[in-house]
Amino acid sequence: MGPSPLLTDLPDPAGLRTLVVVGSGAAAYDDTVPWLGAELAYLRRAVDAGTPVLGVCFGGQAMSRVLGGVVSEAPEGEHGFLDVESADASLVPAGPWFEYHGDRFTVPPGAVEVARTARAVQAFTSGPHLGVQFHPEIDPGAFSAWEETWALTGPPPPEAAALVPGLRREIAERAPEAAAACARLVAAFLDRADGLSDDVAA
Repeated sequence: MGPSPLLTDLPDPAGLRTLVVVGSGAAAYDDTVPWLGAELAYLRRAVDAGTPVLGVCFGGQAMSRVLGGVVSEAPEGEHGFLDVESADASLVPAGPWFEYHGDRFTVPPGAVEVARTARAVQAFTSGPHLGVQFHPEIDPGAFSAWEETWALTGPPPPEAAALVPGLRREIAERAPEAAAACARLVAAFLDRADGLSDDVAA
């Protein structure tokens, strides 16, 4: 099995305003994943070009790894809307963010921890880049797509699978506030990246 065709015809990251890397059922530390090497190399090119990257869950883990951090299986996963403590509420507000992961990342060398739970780092910045462990983009459609993927790849771990019906209901109930929180986070990320670009240009 060769690399994913989705990774063979990507635009030059130097020409992008920003790059968003989202979740995956794969582990960012598993070098047996056929397409992982190409994805990490593409992220490295984006970082080298100064293109701001927003990494979400697996994307945050991949960014941590590219920047010299460590990604590993967590002793305990995090699933559901969990309270997140923030050191920079203007970028990542404290409060409930949706988690669905069994791996974790470390803050890369030279990066700044922005948010955490008792179990894991939840966000870091490195230059214009932001890596988050949670899923700001969660909505009923996204979760439904995950469930369709599980039908092909196999279910999540039993302790996580048992939560799915309740999480499905809660995601629907929280959809308006979750969408607003996601919009604020993305806007803050873009504003911060633009501000850093202006500083460099000056």
